Amino acid sequence: MPVNKVLESFDEAVADVKDGSVILIGNFAGPGGTPFFLIQALRRQGAKNLTIAANTAGGIGLTLDYDDHRILFQNKQVKKVIATFPFSGSPKRPTDAEKQILAGEVELELVPQGTLAERIRAGSAGIPAFYTPTGVGTVIEEGKEKRYFNGRPHLMELALKADYALVRAYKADEAGNLVFRGTARQFNPIMAMNAKVTIAEVDEIVKPGDIDPNCVIVPSIFVHRIVKVTENPGFPRHLETNFQVTEEV
Repeated sequence: MPVNKVLESFDEAVADVKDGSVILIGNFAGPGGTPFFLIQALRRQGAKNLTIAANTAGGIGLTLDYDDHRILFQNKQVKKVIATFPFSGSPKRPTDAEKQILAGEVELELVPQGTLAERIRAGSAGIPAFYTPTGVGTVIEEGKEKRYFNGRPHLMELALKADYALVRAYKADEAGNLVFRGTARQFNPIMAMNAKVTIAEVDEIVKPGDIDPNCVIVPSIFVHRIVKVTENPGFPRHLETNFQVTEEV
């Protein structure tokens, strides 16, 4: 029989996160694919000196202003952030991470978006490093090995491996198979397959066998804990209004 990976609370799901952990957090440019409740729980748990890897450093608010992983910076839990968009798009509204980075309180590793995705994917595939032309001739090049392939310069990028991944999915079965919908299908799937411990925040949990195998995006072998959302976060989570979607999409 499949193992039931469902936990009762978000606090229980992140209770063992240790100081100094490397944590992947699914997000893009809005709240739809952000593990909002897991982030709140991690803030309450209070682990310090964290390395956070995500598309943004939180608080960007491109589509909606809401409390994402910026609250971890507000709570002074982060020592390093690995991100593509760490700063606000408006100089009049600097993010908490931006302020701490410029003050020398948080270390920043700036990574192009595609490179970040590939570093995460490589980490889950057991590939230690790869070469990419992205970043050649920019600040991204500093301190990295450069090699030429077919006459074109490439930079060596190291795979990224995490202790925990906090991800947002639409549906899971009790064994941990995950289905994603809408904006949740960005960094979440590759992050879910990377970490030593993957924790999924989901809207719906069903019995094993109730999800069409063709619809599973992340297989259960990669997922360790599941928690169901039971309250309204106050902002849209999926493309639901006037939009019908089947699991096969």
